[in-house]
Amino acid sequence: HQGGIVAYIFETGDAGYDAAVQHGLIAAITDQSTGIRWSNGSNITTGAIATAIGTGLANTNTIITIQGALLTGYAAGLASTHDGGSYTDWFLPSIDELNKLYLLKIAGFGSFTNNGYWSSTEVDDDKAVRLLFNNGNRNEPNKSSNNNVRAVRTF
Repeated sequence: HQGGIVAYIFETGDAGYDAAVQHGLIAAITDQSTGIRWSNGSNITTGAIATAIGTGLANTNTIITIQGALLTGYAAGLASTHDGGSYTDWFLPSIDELNKLYLLKIAGFGSFTNNGYWSSTEVDDDKAVRLLFNNGNRNEPNKSSNNNVRAVRTF
């Protein structure tokens, strides 16, 4: 659907929820990377600290504004360049959005690996949040660690 797999339908309280029009998250069909770092190589704070559903796009835009032009060299930039289904509004999910992708994997959809996936949620100048898809645990590795990326978009 619209370039990917419907991963989640927004509920009351989610940013982007509209009782009159159904909206939600679409996950790209495949990973954009099986090993890319979160940062562009410089460990600086970007301010992309939002965790909630509906905040991944703002996080991604913030990261790209601070991290700069090397778009395909780091997680948020790579996610933003995805063009699945000819759509160009893809982004790196926030940690709560990424958790919805993990639930999609548990349900048997999406061809996810059991590896760690980057979220757009930052911890500090050195760490960001990833979700381990083998068990659903969150942790905070160094931004230079290599992890998977799966882009999402909203509809």
